[in-house]
Order: sequence, then C-alpha cells, then structure tokens
Amino acid sequence: MKLHELRDNPGATKRKKRIGRGAGSGMGKTGGRGIKGQKSRSGVAINGYEGGQMPLYQRLPKRGFNKPNRKAYAVINLNIIQKFIDAGKLDAANITEDTLVASGAVRRKLDGIRVLAKGALTGKATISVTGASKAAIEAVEKAGGALNVTAAAE
Repeated sequence: MKLHELRDNPGATKRKKRIGRGAGSGMGKTGGRGIKGQKSRSGVAINGYEGGQMPLYQRLPKRGFNKPNRKAYAVINLNIIQKFIDAGKLDAANITEDTLVASGAVRRKLDGIRVLAKGALTGKATISVTGASKAAIEAVEKAGGALNVTAAAE
C-alpha cells in the first residue's frame, strides 16, 4: 500500500449540498425553499408563532408561584464535613461558614450555609452555620459535638 492509494471507507464522507447553483444541481432556482411565503425569504424567525392564532404557550394555564425574595442556601452534608476534617482541611473544634468556604467544602455562601444529615460525623465537631436540619443537629450532638444555628433557618 502506498500513500496515494489511501481511501476513506465508501460512504464515510458525503459531499456538501450546494444550494442555488443552477437547475442542473437539483437545488437551483428556489433552493429547496418552495415558492413565495415568509419561509422562502431571508431573516425568518417564527418560533412559537402560529399565524395570528393565539400560540399554544399562551393558551395553557400558568401554575405555581416563584417567591421573589426566596432565600437560597448553600448545602453541605455531614459526610463531606467529615471528609474535610479527615483530610486536615477543617479544624473540628471551630467550623464556621467562612472556614467551610476557605477550605473548599462549599463554593460560596449564598444566603447562608445549611447542614444536612447525609453521612455521619465520627468525632466531636463544633459547627456554626445559618441553618441545619433537625436530623443533622441530632447527629452532631450524638457524636459529642455541637451545631449552632446562628440565624433563622427558614
């Protein structure tokens, strides 16, 4: 086999369709756009437009409510806190929201940090955060530590 004998597999490549290049190309004159009408023109943008009829998305009822002043909490589980304590990135004696962010356990504080009870703590830990689930508070106290909720959780 020589370099000039190399070929791609049959059917592996397909030639680009050249639109509007004469009647002999099979895609000349109207170029596959049909005759007249909005879609045959350039610059057409008709997403969701139904020709003057009330569009479907406007006909359907709207449900629910998005509270404009809702609080968004950064969430962390107990198993992540334990992992960071074991790795030496967190001091179990004093875990605050700032130390959690500085260690990389949580990316950012948002409106506060909320501790959830997934996983378990193996040793004592003193944690001060904005919010915590009841199960998380029980789990930390069961391990001999304390979980202080500084502000109203909800």
